[in-house]
Amino acid sequence: MPPSVPSLPRRVARILRTSLFAQVACALVLGIVVGKLWPDAATAFQPLGDGFTRLIKAVISPLVFCVVVVGIAKAGDLKAFGRIGVKALIWFEVASTAALVIGLVAANLVGPGKGMNVDPARLDASAVEQTTGGGHLPSTTEFVLNALPQSFIGAFAENELLQVLVLACLVGAALLHLGHTRVPKILPAVEQAQEIIFAVVGFIMRLAPLAVFGAMAHLVGQYGLGVMKTYAKLIVLCYAAAALFVVLLAVALKAVTGLSLWKFLRYIREEMLLALGTASTESVMPRVMQKLRRAGARDDAVGLVLPTGYSFNLDGASLYLSIGTLFIAQAVGVDLSPGQQITVILVLMLTSKGMAGIPGSAFLALSATASSLGAIPAGAVALLLGVDRIMDSMRVVTNLLGNCVAVFAVSRWEGALDTVRAKQALDGERVAAPDDGNGDGDGKVDDKDAGDSGNRDASTGGRGGVDGDGAGEGGVRHRAVPDGVAGGDGLRDGAVSGDATESPIPAQKAKEPAPEAG
Repeated sequence: MPPSVPSLPRRVARILRTSLFAQVACALVLGIVVGKLWPDAATAFQPLGDGFTRLIKAVISPLVFCVVVVGIAKAGDLKAFGRIGVKALIWFEVASTAALVIGLVAANLVGPGKGMNVDPARLDASAVEQTTGGGHLPSTTEFVLNALPQSFIGAFAENELLQVLVLACLVGAALLHLGHTRVPKILPAVEQAQEIIFAVVGFIMRLAPLAVFGAMAHLVGQYGLGVMKTYAKLIVLCYAAAALFVVLLAVALKAVTGLSLWKFLRYIREEMLLALGTASTESVMPRVMQKLRRAGARDDAVGLVLPTGYSFNLDGASLYLSIGTLFIAQAVGVDLSPGQQITVILVLMLTSKGMAGIPGSAFLALSATASSLGAIPAGAVALLLGVDRIMDSMRVVTNLLGNCVAVFAVSRWEGALDTVRAKQALDGERVAAPDDGNGDGDGKVDDKDAGDSGNRDASTGGRGGVDGDGAGEGGVRHRAVPDGVAGGDGLRDGAVSGDATESPIPAQKAKEPAPEAG
């Protein structure tokens, strides 16, 4: 008797129950509908999105710290880590400058603000002040000093990613300097903490559909869909320029690594949709870090390049700022000369680096650019108040993809990318879990992604002796064998896990010292 085929409602229910992508997509559509039909009530759902973002931010700093420390310690080469940082900064500067140039060229060709003939005196400049909260972008000196922590705990408490990165680099370097024999328990403890954080992320991600619904309902309810008609030309231009930049990213990724950006988009489709719904790249950073590691990028490259990119590689913001500057100038009837437009690029190359985490940072950068030119009234920046929130989707997608491509490119440049694993992951194949805290090191395949289930296969291993704590069904705990003992290096070859049957090295002989060579 042939097996019965589930009915369509059952199949749909199963997809909605098991697929985060489907759940988030439905929440996105539902949020738009609720925001359109009941705009006054829809704004009350904003705390759903804000609460989710706060929960994710709570784990970002400790996660970045653990990934970077483990990455440095396992790589065993501090110079390689330094090279990764330098290469990342070079890539960031080239990419963000390319985004600025594309934005300026597009705005010159299309002229989104031409014919508006806006009188700057009639604009409410105080609205910009209210949006920015009277803040200002840091100077270069302030930016560098703010990246240096005053307190170990304070860097985590204030969620200052650059400060956390500095601390993680120092701790990782100290572990390399002291060696595993002097501090044998620190690295295993950090790896276990990393596993706990990934499990917590898995729990929080179950709330993602609620977050997307609340954020989208608030956006549509507060700003409405009518604003798209008023600024249609500017909106279409920004999204078209972003699409062109993404195509260039795809070409660069293919040329440098041989990987397909379109397959990568399918690989992170859930995270991309969540970032779109919440208008925040921070909300998906933990999951994206996990997927990049699973796709063959080494821990130290992921842990350094991705968080640093959140401050230094805002490609989507660079596109928006260059187009926005020319839009404002055209709207108030100011014709910027080629020399002034070059000044725009130079100013934005600096101001765009200090934008992350500052309320109304886009308006601050635009105001600083207008002031440096001396030709655009500062109050004209208020023209973009009504459309800025609509541009978040464009900025989020472009920023996220730009940083992910940077991770792959820099990893490949440094020889820290497993291209075979990457292609398998992007093709949707099950790949061996990276040796990243679950202590495998044996090439076994994990059944489920830890970000979805919060669980990893329990196994023995880990360099220098992480025991098989929490072994699976019928698992046997074995003490790790020091490097240099036959079958050592964390029992990589004779690991005993839940499905292990027999170890090539009897446990009672594993403690015997290895015979001296010669």
